[in-house]
Amino acid sequence: MYGRVQDVAARVGRIGVGAVPLAHGIQKWNMGVSGVGHMTESMGIPLPTLTALFFIVVETIGAVAFMIGFASPVLAVAYAVDLIGAIFYVHIDKGLTGAGGYELVLVLAAAAIALGFNGGRFSVDHFVFWRPLARKREPATA
Repeated sequence: MYGRVQDVAARVGRIGVGAVPLAHGIQKWNMGVSGVGHMTESMGIPLPTLTALFFIVVETIGAVAFMIGFASPVLAVAYAVDLIGAIFYVHIDKGLTGAGGYELVLVLAAAAIALGFNGGRFSVDHFVFWRPLARKREPATA
Protein backbone atom coordinates (compact mmCIF):
# COMPACT_ATOMS: atom_id res chain seq x y z
CA MET A 1 0.00 0.00 0.00
CA TYR A 2 2.71 2.48 1.00
CA GLY A 3 4.57 1.76 -2.25
CA ARG A 4 1.55 2.85 -4.28
CA VAL A 5 1.32 6.07 -2.29
CA GLN A 6 4.97 6.75 -3.11
CA ASP A 7 4.32 6.06 -6.79
CA VAL A 8 1.32 8.41 -6.84
CA ALA A 9 3.35 11.07 -5.00
CA ALA A 10 6.15 10.77 -7.56
CA ARG A 11 3.62 11.09 -10.39
CA VAL A 12 2.01 14.17 -8.83
CA GLY A 13 5.45 15.64 -8.19
CA ARG A 14 6.57 15.09 -11.79
CA ILE A 15 3.42 16.79 -13.06
CA GLY A 16 3.83 19.73 -10.69
CA VAL A 17 7.53 20.21 -11.39
CA GLY A 18 7.04 19.71 -15.14
CA ALA A 19 4.26 22.30 -15.32
CA VAL A 20 6.62 25.15 -14.45
CA PRO A 21 9.13 24.66 -17.29
CA LEU A 22 6.24 23.87 -19.63
CA ALA A 23 4.68 27.27 -18.94
CA HIS A 24 8.02 29.01 -19.55
CA GLY A 25 8.73 26.78 -22.55
CA ILE A 26 5.45 27.71 -24.23
CA GLN A 27 6.39 31.37 -23.85
CA LYS A 28 9.77 30.64 -25.44
CA TRP A 29 8.15 28.50 -28.16
CA ASN A 30 5.93 31.46 -29.07
CA MET A 31 8.99 33.77 -29.18
CA GLY A 32 10.76 31.38 -31.54
CA VAL A 33 14.41 30.44 -31.65
CA SER A 34 15.35 33.86 -32.98
CA GLY A 35 13.52 35.74 -30.21
CA VAL A 36 14.89 33.53 -27.45
CA GLY A 37 18.34 33.73 -29.06
CA HIS A 38 18.24 37.53 -28.86
CA MET A 39 17.09 37.32 -25.25
CA THR A 40 19.89 34.93 -24.25
CA GLU A 41 22.46 36.98 -26.14
CA SER A 42 21.42 40.13 -24.26
CA MET A 43 21.96 38.23 -20.98
CA GLY A 44 25.47 37.25 -22.01
CA ILE A 45 24.68 33.55 -22.33
CA PRO A 46 27.13 31.85 -24.70
CA LEU A 47 25.98 30.26 -27.98
CA PRO A 48 22.62 32.08 -27.91
CA THR A 49 20.95 30.24 -30.81
CA LEU A 50 21.97 26.80 -29.57
CA THR A 51 21.01 27.77 -26.02
CA ALA A 52 17.64 29.03 -27.24
CA LEU A 53 16.97 25.75 -29.02
CA PHE A 54 18.01 23.82 -25.87
CA PHE A 55 15.65 25.91 -23.72
CA ILE A 56 12.70 25.50 -26.07
CA VAL A 57 13.10 21.73 -26.48
CA VAL A 58 13.81 20.98 -22.81
CA GLU A 59 11.08 23.26 -21.48
CA THR A 60 8.32 22.11 -23.86
CA ILE A 61 8.84 18.62 -25.23
CA GLY A 62 11.03 17.73 -22.26
CA ALA A 63 8.43 18.97 -19.77
CA VAL A 64 5.72 16.79 -21.28
CA ALA A 65 8.06 13.79 -21.33
CA PHE A 66 9.05 14.46 -17.70
CA MET A 67 5.41 14.64 -16.63
CA ILE A 68 4.65 11.23 -18.13
CA GLY A 69 7.92 9.86 -16.82
CA PHE A 70 9.80 9.25 -20.06
CA ALA A 71 13.61 9.63 -20.03
CA SER A 72 13.28 11.20 -16.60
CA PRO A 73 16.94 10.93 -15.49
CA VAL A 74 18.17 12.58 -18.70
CA LEU A 75 15.57 15.32 -18.44
CA ALA A 76 16.33 15.86 -14.76
CA VAL A 77 19.94 16.61 -15.65
CA ALA A 78 18.82 18.86 -18.53
CA TYR A 79 16.52 20.77 -16.15
CA ALA A 80 19.32 21.12 -13.63
CA VAL A 81 21.60 22.59 -16.32
CA ASP A 82 18.79 24.91 -17.49
CA LEU A 83 17.90 26.03 -13.97
CA ILE A 84 21.45 26.42 -12.69
CA GLY A 85 22.08 28.61 -15.72
CA ALA A 86 18.99 30.63 -14.78
CA ILE A 87 20.34 31.06 -11.26
CA PHE A 88 23.69 32.40 -12.46
CA TYR A 89 22.53 34.47 -15.43
CA VAL A 90 19.21 35.83 -14.13
CA HIS A 91 18.66 35.46 -10.38
CA ILE A 92 22.00 35.47 -8.53
CA ASP A 93 22.18 39.27 -8.16
CA LYS A 94 18.77 39.32 -6.48
CA GLY A 95 19.77 36.93 -3.71
CA LEU A 96 18.16 33.77 -2.44
CA THR A 97 14.83 35.24 -1.33
CA GLY A 98 12.68 38.17 -2.33
CA ALA A 99 11.55 39.50 -5.68
CA GLY A 100 13.45 37.71 -8.43
CA GLY A 101 15.44 35.60 -5.99
CA TYR A 102 16.60 32.13 -6.91
CA GLU A 103 14.87 30.14 -4.16
CA LEU A 104 12.15 28.70 -6.44
CA VAL A 105 14.63 27.95 -9.21
CA LEU A 106 16.88 26.10 -6.76
CA VAL A 107 13.98 24.07 -5.38
CA LEU A 108 12.80 23.16 -8.89
CA ALA A 109 16.29 21.97 -9.86
CA ALA A 110 16.55 19.83 -6.72
CA ALA A 111 13.02 18.45 -7.13
CA ALA A 112 13.67 17.61 -10.79
CA ILE A 113 16.79 15.65 -9.85
CA ALA A 114 14.99 13.84 -7.02
CA LEU A 115 11.97 12.96 -9.16
CA GLY A 116 13.98 12.22 -12.28
CA PHE A 117 15.92 9.49 -10.54
CA ASN A 118 12.99 8.25 -8.42
CA GLY A 119 10.08 8.39 -10.86
CA GLY A 120 8.00 5.61 -9.39
CA ARG A 121 6.08 2.81 -11.05
CA PHE A 122 3.54 5.13 -12.71
CA SER A 123 5.99 6.28 -15.36
CA VAL A 124 6.78 5.31 -18.91
CA ASP A 125 10.38 4.64 -17.83
CA HIS A 126 9.18 1.99 -15.40
CA PHE A 127 7.12 0.15 -17.99
CA VAL A 128 9.67 0.42 -20.78
CA PHE A 129 12.95 -0.01 -18.91
CA TRP A 130 12.74 -0.94 -15.24
CA ARG A 131 9.99 -3.55 -15.19
CA PRO A 132 11.57 -5.68 -17.96
CA LEU A 133 14.94 -5.45 -16.15
CA ALA A 134 13.34 -6.56 -12.89
CA ARG A 135 11.79 -9.57 -14.64
CA LYS A 136 15.20 -10.60 -15.98
CA ARG A 137 16.68 -10.43 -12.49
CA GLU A 138 13.96 -12.56 -10.88
CA PRO A 139 15.20 -16.05 -10.09
CA ALA A 140 13.61 -18.80 -12.14
CA THR A 141 11.04 -20.79 -10.19
CA ALA A 142 11.04 -24.55 -10.49
